[in-house]
Amino acid sequence: MIQLSNIHRYFQVGEQTVHALNGVDLSVERGEYVSVMGPSGSGKSTLLNIIALLDQPSSGGYILNGHDVTRQTDDELAKIRRDNIGFVFQFFHLIPRLTAAENIEMPMILAGIDSKQRKEKVRQSLISVNLLDRAEHKPNQLSGGQLQRIAIARAMIMQPAILLADEPTGNLDSKSGLEIIDLLEALNRQGVTLMIITHDNNIGERAKRRIKIVDGIIAD
Repeated sequence: MIQLSNIHRYFQVGEQTVHALNGVDLSVERGEYVSVMGPSGSGKSTLLNIIALLDQPSSGGYILNGHDVTRQTDDELAKIRRDNIGFVFQFFHLIPRLTAAENIEMPMILAGIDSKQRKEKVRQSLISVNLLDRAEHKPNQLSGGQLQRIAIARAMIMQPAILLADEPTGNLDSKSGLEIIDLLEALNRQGVTLMIITHDNNIGERAKRRIKIVDGIIAD
């Protein structure tokens, strides 16, 4: 499903070149539950951003569902990302002026799905994260755990096969964090391929497969 081959990613910071990923090889099969752990600055988020098609490698190959995605236009990448990948961020990235329901609905609007179908899918999505009663609340009226539930509902509204989560519990208290992990793991049990970046060993150890990255290199 996901096949990375000899991935390098360089960033220019002033006069210094930062080698964020250094020859990464990684395969992830459909339905896997993978955690990615490592110290700050190890390349975890860079790796996830490349897998999510939010960033491009400096060199190397990336095959997603049998298709080379290193030689696509920005518009092509946006469509592939929309159809295949959901992304959950540490800081939620909800649109402040929109309600919870409108935030969830946004990917479907961008995809051109008709209004009646959107409304029903949003309703079912809110039920799935137990927040139907918060549909008309704006982000500043929701708790951290509720914000992340809405973010997960938005990430899954197009029914992607892959869900990527970058420190999804990093801004939550321990109780809310465990509830979010339980929700993500439930999606994995339904067949969604789940990759989680975390600095929390207790969360990382829950994954069926654990990857450690240090200085841009996947450690054995």
